[in-house]
Amino acid sequence: MSLVIPPTARSNAVTAHNPLLQAFDLPPYSAIRPEHVEPAVDRILEDNRAAIAEILAAQGETPDWNGLVLALDALNARLGQAWSPVSHLNAVCNSAELRAAYEACLPKLSAYYTELGQHRGLYQAYKALAESPAAAGFAVAQKTILEHTLRDFHLSGIDLPAEQQQRYGTIQMRLSELSSRFSNQLLDATQAWTKLLADEAQLAGLPESARAQMRQAAEAKGLDGWLVTLEFPSYYAVMTYADDRALREEVYTAYATRASEQGPNAGQFDNGPLMAEILDLRQELARLLGFAHYGELSLATKMAESTEQVLGFLRDLAVRGKPFAQKDLAELRAFAAAQGVAELHSWDVGYFSEKLRQSRYALSQEQVRAWFPIDKVLSGLFAIVERLYGIQIAELKEFDSWHPDVRLFEISEHDQRVGRFFFDLYARANKRGGAWMDGARDCWRNAAGERISPVANLVCNFTPAAPGKPALLTHDEVTTLFHEFGHGLHHLLTRVEYPGASGINGVAWDAVELPSQFMENWCWEPEGLALISGHYETGEPLPRELLDKMLAAKNFQSGLMLLRQLEFSLFDFELHATHGDGRGVQGVLQEIRDQVSVMQPPAWNRFANSFAHIFAGGYAAGYYSYKWAEVLSADAFARFEEEGVLNPETGRAFREAILARGGSEDAMQLFVDFRGREPSIDALLRHSGLSEEAA
Repeated sequence: MSLVIPPTARSNAVTAHNPLLQAFDLPPYSAIRPEHVEPAVDRILEDNRAAIAEILAAQGETPDWNGLVLALDALNARLGQAWSPVSHLNAVCNSAELRAAYEACLPKLSAYYTELGQHRGLYQAYKALAESPAAAGFAVAQKTILEHTLRDFHLSGIDLPAEQQQRYGTIQMRLSELSSRFSNQLLDATQAWTKLLADEAQLAGLPESARAQMRQAAEAKGLDGWLVTLEFPSYYAVMTYADDRALREEVYTAYATRASEQGPNAGQFDNGPLMAEILDLRQELARLLGFAHYGELSLATKMAESTEQVLGFLRDLAVRGKPFAQKDLAELRAFAAAQGVAELHSWDVGYFSEKLRQSRYALSQEQVRAWFPIDKVLSGLFAIVERLYGIQIAELKEFDSWHPDVRLFEISEHDQRVGRFFFDLYARANKRGGAWMDGARDCWRNAAGERISPVANLVCNFTPAAPGKPALLTHDEVTTLFHEFGHGLHHLLTRVEYPGASGINGVAWDAVELPSQFMENWCWEPEGLALISGHYETGEPLPRELLDKMLAAKNFQSGLMLLRQLEFSLFDFELHATHGDGRGVQGVLQEIRDQVSVMQPPAWNRFANSFAHIFAGGYAAGYYSYKWAEVLSADAFARFEEEGVLNPETGRAFREAILARGGSEDAMQLFVDFRGREPSIDALLRHSGLSEEAA
């Protein structure tokens, strides 16, 4: 059944001039204005509520899939088509006006989704459909969607008395608002601190590419000199290469105290009170739904089965990794002492680590950068996935964009469009930090039988091109690109045509990092490196000598890196599992550091205040997912090591078992279908240089 909602006379004028209310293929980014946002959302929510009443009236006591689920999918698609570009622009082209419009809609959307989750009529209709004779003949994906939907009704408070349902809605609305404020204050804090250097001698040690970027940053603000900012490329360059120790300390202090009550902008954008309220509300929400704590609520939709299993997994890895980390740190301290630095501080670690890497392997990230110009990396990345998955990727030139640097590509197979993706790769002002994939549109088949192809946004914050040169990536940036593209492939290569389980939808959160971390492996394989590298001036391939150095240095300080990730994961899970015991955020973080870390940061470090993954993203009580999924990804890649890293048959098997099936089946079952058994941790330890034989 196709549901067409005629616009009311009252809102004809709004519809006619609002791009968010028009039918479009790709979003008309250049036409979207802040004043369009709230009227569009108001209109769609009003229409959707009326349509839901019509759907339920038409379905009666014997609902069918098309009349219920597909009709609701159409409503969700219309709302997503309007909201997705707004949410995306708020992240990549943030302005005061857009932020205000975005935030004005958050409570309305939160209330709407809470209303759906607690809608007794919808719940009964889904329950009747799941129990109907027809359901026995449904495809696996349909059965999974019904199972997940009924689970989500319970997690939305459908079983609660009216007063508690109302409280649930109030909490969700407030959490939505707080998460957005956390993200905004972090962005504001990052942009609030800069340091103008008039004397280039202060930048001794920094590579020319970093100096050029800082010069450009100063010129963009009409200043003469070199502007150091807290955007990651600038921060990373100073912490890794600046010989001026006082400059490193100053920049580290500003970065490590962002959005807190400490540091140069103390109290100005303090996320501390937001974190406290977010944690209180999450705990209240969990208990309202019958869970002991928010960690338990988080696991209700994940692969991991219990708090004990998650903490046991993380602590076991910490025990295995700590001796390697202690060895890494002892070597670093000895090296720094030989350079005249008797006491190693947090602002020294990156600098001396890079010096030690150069000393030991005659290799620096900056030296490697010349062999990874962006177009070569992209052409090699595409060549790898084309060979593995039997697809073709082509760049599209004519499209509407939000910034001149944005590029658009299309994936096709047998001359049919599979999906498209945008790349927004470089750091700039008013763009959130980090790297992410956002599913801009889901794959689904509508009531008319048309396949709606998926669209993805892939966002990074790499160092932009210097004048007269292409953008050159460090190898770390190359792996980040591969990681995010792995998420993109998960979203784009789905064969599931029900939006509730297509792409990454319905995938257990602790399995969602499997395809992304899996893709990183080709950045280390000689056959992969041969495709993604070529000197930006001569085109010559990565020299064997340099490749050997990179491979030798692959697990340089892997013990320290492992413990850093475990510190974040344990802190996140412990924080949500024990909230209310009086320790507070900093207290929990310090206890985890005492257990796990081998080097303590300064007491004024406020890492948690910028931990957007758990306070403004989807990783609350779920940051462990990175390590959990890394076990899966390492073991999955081990099959490629056995059968050939560019073996098309193995590639097709991975595509069909993992990428194509999305959230249509249990994540463990999909892994077993590909690997023939449940995952083993051995491959992860071997890849990380942490196995017994590497000790």
